[in-house]
Amino acid sequence: MGEGAVKVGIVGLGRWAKVLTRAIKPSDKIEIVSSFSRSQEKRESFAREMGVGAAADLQSMLCDPHIKGVILTVPNEQHLPVAREVAKAGKHVYTEKPIAATLEDGLAIEALEKAYGVTVTVGHSARLMAGIRKIREAIDAGELGRVAFMEANFSNERALELTPDTWRWYKSRAPGGPLSQLAIHQFDVLHYLGGEVAEVSSIASKLSPVGAEVDDQSMTVMKFADGKIGYVGSSWTSPGIFAVRVFGSKGLMHYEIDFGTWDTPDKLHTNSTLYIQRGKDGWSKREELAVPESDMFRVELEMFAESCRTGLGNELNAHNGNVAVAIVNAALRSVDQRGQLVRVADVLAEAQAGERTRHVA
Repeated sequence: MGEGAVKVGIVGLGRWAKVLTRAIKPSDKIEIVSSFSRSQEKRESFAREMGVGAAADLQSMLCDPHIKGVILTVPNEQHLPVAREVAKAGKHVYTEKPIAATLEDGLAIEALEKAYGVTVTVGHSARLMAGIRKIREAIDAGELGRVAFMEANFSNERALELTPDTWRWYKSRAPGGPLSQLAIHQFDVLHYLGGEVAEVSSIASKLSPVGAEVDDQSMTVMKFADGKIGYVGSSWTSPGIFAVRVFGSKGLMHYEIDFGTWDTPDKLHTNSTLYIQRGKDGWSKREELAVPESDMFRVELEMFAESCRTGLGNELNAHNGNVAVAIVNAALRSVDQRGQLVRVADVLAEAQAGERTRHVA
């Protein structure tokens, strides 16, 4: 580690904590120096496997003046209470997506920034994939012309593996199934590529033979503030895929990854597809583009480190995290209303009113 590496802690020591810790091992910008879980067994196991010191309790970590920020990989419903403790201690917050289990909690986390003078970074890493960044570059350069339509899919076979012992089985903990667990990634990606999402219409279905409470298929149509439209599909009963396609008046671009490398994003470029199809050219004239080497997890945590160092926010901010949850909530409401259009701004406004009421109470 370089002498200038920002020192951070990590709380919640399950599988994902290990993925993130491995991702930043090569970085000279950020270093995890302390870890905590309420389980002593997890603390000791993580320390042995990852080579990171274990804190006896959360307050010990938060009292360490060398630690500038804390990474949270705790369950969604714990994001707000733990983030509040971290912010109160003057430490910057990184929390995995979604920003919180509810939009009201997400807005409360966003409010921590102003209340305690810290930054909040949310782990919507998919927008940092090299292929997504190349599409955004092409849009900004006018290479695709006026973008009018976008489509995205994020699917895997998770619903075929669910049992009542897994939290994703239950509607209360994984509302909409893949809608809240997978499609949320693509909602953030299309928000990044297309701008403000005005309203959505969504339908869902339950086709997995295991009998879980949650739906396992979803499709959400999105209308953007500037008039473009798009959709996000997500199946929980199919082989894994993550794909995005953007259509413009001068060209279209398609990006797709091998889902099997999701946990090792430094290898994504070796098995990814990125192409551009220009003007009136047909399929045979598609131009295959090289996908640069990158690691979305390391990049997002280096963004967090920079926010810890400077006190300035970054694009993975609490507001964007809350927009993604608001789109999920609007889609869930639309499912309940048999596909009727739901305004995202209305969902946000209702949650803001609810959070103000909760705060006053």
